[in-house]
Amino acid sequence: MRDSRSSPDKLYQPGIFDGVPPVARFVLFNLSHGVDAAAIQQALTRLTPQVDGSDVVVGIGPSLVKALGAEIPNLHEFPDFSRDGVKVPSTPGVLWCWMRGSDLGDLLHVTRKVQKALAPAFSVQRAIDGFRHAYQEGGHGHDLTGFEDGTENPTGEKAEEAAFAHGLGEGLDGSSYVAVQQWVHDLDAFEALGDAEKDNAFGRRLSDNEEIEDAPETAHVKRTAQESFDPEAFLLRRSMPWMAGMQAGLMFVAFGKSHQAFEQQMRRMAGHEDGIVDAMFTISKPVNGAYFWCPPMRDGRLDLRKLGLGVT
Repeated sequence: MRDSRSSPDKLYQPGIFDGVPPVARFVLFNLSHGVDAAAIQQALTRLTPQVDGSDVVVGIGPSLVKALGAEIPNLHEFPDFSRDGVKVPSTPGVLWCWMRGSDLGDLLHVTRKVQKALAPAFSVQRAIDGFRHAYQEGGHGHDLTGFEDGTENPTGEKAEEAAFAHGLGEGLDGSSYVAVQQWVHDLDAFEALGDAEKDNAFGRRLSDNEEIEDAPETAHVKRTAQESFDPEAFLLRRSMPWMAGMQAGLMFVAFGKSHQAFEQQMRRMAGHEDGIVDAMFTISKPVNGAYFWCPPMRDGRLDLRKLGLGVT
């Protein structure tokens, strides 16, 4: 891993702000049976030197915080947003790592280093390989449907405002709250749609990515327009396509200063507000969903003071 250091005034894990890499691994770890708080602390202490926040972004699950006898404000488990035939499962996770790079072989070796640092207290539950699709310099990556992903992402100071906690004090400022969902696409169902139906499902034209003003209320753009919520629900999306064999979809990853903005959007997508369900559910479905807290950085390493580690 390269020697990456966040600048003194930037406390966040830099990989969150850097955008999506060419390839990535999304690795979820479980706690081993019978492990105690001391063993967890030792494992996380071994992990810290392996993490620069750039090549590896780390998220801590609510159950892990609890196991350490700690408390992180605004962190809780992923709710079950399911309703009336719309399934949005909650599958809580313990520890999440976003391995970022340009070569999957290299990321395998990074994964093994992290795995060894965390063993035997933690074990790998699953690892999903992601990639950047149809990327154009200066633009965004595309979903496997061909539509551009992340068009409405805030940038610059607005992105920092949306994605990172501030005003909470040392050990919390610069941290981020991430929602992670694996969506499985039904590409046959998508391909069966006409061109206009495809555009209306997203609320944008595939040809030029322009928003369609008179798109139906089920259009994804209308369901998730960040400025249409009260309060506004801005997130920093870092989603990436994934595939395993002939199954494929989108690893939805969204960072926020809390989980509030994601919950506002997800509730509307599932139709909790007005009974209107986002058209995305006709061509894709989430199969898991979890929340994590991404600690800030301190002196180039994860700042785990709020978990009782690295206190000086």
